[in-house]
Amino acid sequence: MSANEIRKTILIGATIETVWPYVSTAEGISAWFMPNDLEPVEGKEFTLQAGPWGESPCKVTQVQPPNRLSFNWGKDWHVHFQLKEIDGQTELMFIHAGWEEGKQTEFGESHDVVRPRMSEGWNGLLAKLKNVIESTTE
Repeated sequence: MSANEIRKTILIGATIETVWPYVSTAEGISAWFMPNDLEPVEGKEFTLQAGPWGESPCKVTQVQPPNRLSFNWGKDWHVHFQLKEIDGQTELMFIHAGWEEGKQTEFGESHDVVRPRMSEGWNGLLAKLKNVIESTTE
């Protein structure tokens, strides 16, 4: 664990079985994040369609249904979704790791510049995830 990790925790008003596909399938992740061809199989490579930044190569590193999915994103980053059911709701802890001061991303920007932008962006994306799930389960 690094001090530079982006860590976010949200509570989603749905069961863990409802939330899991939104962080572990191509369709689920596409609904709130980016188009992709993820399959929840450890070691499986996939691509995130990162809009203006092109295609990002990724690789699934851990799958523990319905509690954890992790993947490597690009050359530096590691993304983790950890789910825990609490009284019929789901706590999602999100971690975006792999940030290093002074290091450059594949697209030529410093981690120091990209990290705060991504941290803010994840707030909006995780709010969208919560909204997508809760609006489909009402």
